[in-house]
Amino acid sequence: MTADPETTLRADARRNRDQILAAAKSIFAVSGPEVPMEEIARAAGVGVGTLYRRFPDRDALVRAVAMDNFERVLIDARVIAAEETSSWHALERLLRQSVELQLSVQLAMVSHRALVILKNDPEVRRLRDEILAVLDGFVDGAQAEGKLRPDVGAGDIAILFATLLRQARAKTPEVAEMAARRCVGIMIDGLSARPGSDLPGRPITSGDLDPD
Repeated sequence: MTADPETTLRADARRNRDQILAAAKSIFAVSGPEVPMEEIARAAGVGVGTLYRRFPDRDALVRAVAMDNFERVLIDARVIAAEETSSWHALERLLRQSVELQLSVQLAMVSHRALVILKNDPEVRRLRDEILAVLDGFVDGAQAEGKLRPDVGAGDIAILFATLLRQARAKTPEVAEMAARRCVGIMIDGLSARPGSDLPGRPITSGDLDPD
């Protein structure tokens, strides 16, 4: 039997879209969303025309990457919440394992262009708020367990995570990945509820991160 041309076309379109999103996620995580569209098309193995047929402009691509990323992070966070009996272990696991979380935080908090594109999008805001709600639960639970220092909030953790994982120049991708993992390890060690210096001000909550 010969494959239905329309079915083949739809499959090709989905494959092209997935390749473009994967390439954009990888490049955005390193360089931010301002990279030339031609670079993304080249990394995806498609022509620039194909990229623009799937995503008519950069804003559409940034939104699609954010939506895909936030959905994956939310799924990961909910799986972790269901599997871990300790909120501290859940928080630690989320911070250590999720590459998607790194890009989500960068798009949601670090990139000015992404902020402009995403802050008024109701679907993006819904996913972002659901992720922060899970993070709030991890923070509250870990503090109740006595494992997380009591003078931090979910906003502190999100901002610290974003700051630490801004890509520094490294000779190889392997060094960059190792540096990111080391930074997360140092961050988690600093969040643990051991005697330490007092922090100024008050805990920053997830509500303080509202971009509106």
